[in-house]
Amino acid sequence: MTQATERAVPPPEPQDVTAPLTAAAAFLVLRVGDGPDSDARVRSTLAATSDLVKNVRIGADGAAFHCTVGIGHRVWERVVGGPPPRELAPFREITGASHTAVATEGDLLYHLRADSTDLIVRFEMMLLDSFGDTVTTVDETTGFRYRHGRDLLDFADGTANPDGAGLPAATLVGEEDPAHAGGSYVVVQRYLHDMAAWRGQDVATQEGIVGRTKFDGVELPDAEEGQKSHKTLCTITDDDGVEHDILRDNMPFASPGRGEYGTYFIGYSRRLWVVETMLRRMFVGDPPPLHDRILDYSTPTTGCTFFVPARPVLDGLDD
Repeated sequence: MTQATERAVPPPEPQDVTAPLTAAAAFLVLRVGDGPDSDARVRSTLAATSDLVKNVRIGADGAAFHCTVGIGHRVWERVVGGPPPRELAPFREITGASHTAVATEGDLLYHLRADSTDLIVRFEMMLLDSFGDTVTTVDETTGFRYRHGRDLLDFADGTANPDGAGLPAATLVGEEDPAHAGGSYVVVQRYLHDMAAWRGQDVATQEGIVGRTKFDGVELPDAEEGQKSHKTLCTITDDDGVEHDILRDNMPFASPGRGEYGTYFIGYSRRLWVVETMLRRMFVGDPPPLHDRILDYSTPTTGCTFFVPARPVLDGLDD
């Protein structure tokens, strides 16, 4: 008689965390109201996300449309129930000698990626109609793909993103927190650029700040001591020397008539501490007070942390 072998349970289906970059994107941050009927309606709308996405895709003529929903610590118990993900906490403000990573409010994040902005607008109209007066909009930023994936500082963005099997391994929670497996932590910041000051620097200076060549994005050697580049400060290794990646889906945004140019940073990670360590190194410096010099030209105006639950969790919130 042979002993039965136990089959491994597959992880829950994730949301569209690892969907590819598209021509357009939007970042919608909402605050949930405290009215007596807010929680039930919010849960119902969150659970209907897949249906809203389907409605948009039906009329999209095959164009791509992806939606990823994050939920903040303040409303986790009210909306989802049960213990929150192990690392989930409000965004922690980081104050360095010269610059500050500000913390701002936000309970829900909708990260929308599409081949065209009209699909995003259609989704947001239906979504906000469904929420009604149970939420208020804290931030709504629409981004666009610029020069084959460059930011408005004119450097290729996301070149250090994981790919292949390394992509889900870096972004999706696993056996370390089984109750929340298939989910992902996500941090967002809205940066405004001082374009005149940046353009006043020569190419060699810009490349030294970023840590990559401007033309083809080739990594420059790490500094052995003293001032480190943005690329080096954002490379995170643990005590065992293991490097930990995050997925950046940053997008440029602009309003030339108002003189506003920026980058919306969005970083997905299996481990929140990786993103937090990266930001501390940027704003405090390594060693202090040698902060990331890119902050002399780019100022964050928002900062929020969310957790993106696995799809079955989101779909089942109205059960």
